[in-house]
Amino acid sequence: MKILVCISNVPDTTTKVKFTDENKKIDTAGIQWVINPWDELSLTRALELKEDSSTGIQSVTVAHVGLATSEPTIRKALAIGADDAIRVNAEPSDAYFVAGQLANVIKSENFDIILCGIESSDYNGSNVGGMLAENLDIPSVSAVSQLNVENGQAIITREIDGGKEVVTVPTPFVAIVQKGIAKEPRIAAMRGIMMARSKKINVIEPSGVESLTEILSYEKPSPRAACKFVEADNAKQLIELLQNEAKVI
Repeated sequence: MKILVCISNVPDTTTKVKFTDENKKIDTAGIQWVINPWDELSLTRALELKEDSSTGIQSVTVAHVGLATSEPTIRKALAIGADDAIRVNAEPSDAYFVAGQLANVIKSENFDIILCGIESSDYNGSNVGGMLAENLDIPSVSAVSQLNVENGQAIITREIDGGKEVVTVPTPFVAIVQKGIAKEPRIAAMRGIMMARSKKINVIEPSGVESLTEILSYEKPSPRAACKFVEADNAKQLIELLQNEAKVI
């Protein structure tokens, strides 16, 4: 069995976001790029499954839609332990475009399990995984918090209101994963970093998939109001603030 992990190249969550070109583009100067946290957890779980000889997982590949500037992030995934990588050489303009490009690549391969993070930490759209499954015409399972492979069959635990649900699904399928899929993201060791230099990144030119959306401009949220402190024994003032300003009671 083969696993494909779809990864996004996102700004570090501590990045202070700035805009250029009349707020139409993100200023990338000085940004530290990382693997999307949910994708990183997906990769960690994929590698754990491969390391368990009873699962029958033979290889873990990562796939990404992005320009050459994203290759350091792909190398990080290879250093963590992925066997090889696929990069579609295109600017990831929207979720439909990314899903379409990934689908066209995957159709020529024989992956059994495809993992996607539930969302990316930059746009938080939560769209690519579902769109990818539709493009491939294969099952998808969302809100996946645990994934095991036993006797050649995937056993999935997913979060539902008030509890958990355990399901099985035939391969190939797309699993849209969330926190819980792995305890902690795996950190690359020096040996992995050295080995990643020789691992293959297969660069593929984009297919004729067009974006469905266009970003007109970005706008930062309004700054938070100054914090007001209320004396512990002044319940009347606290109630008035909650009623008249916060409007929560």
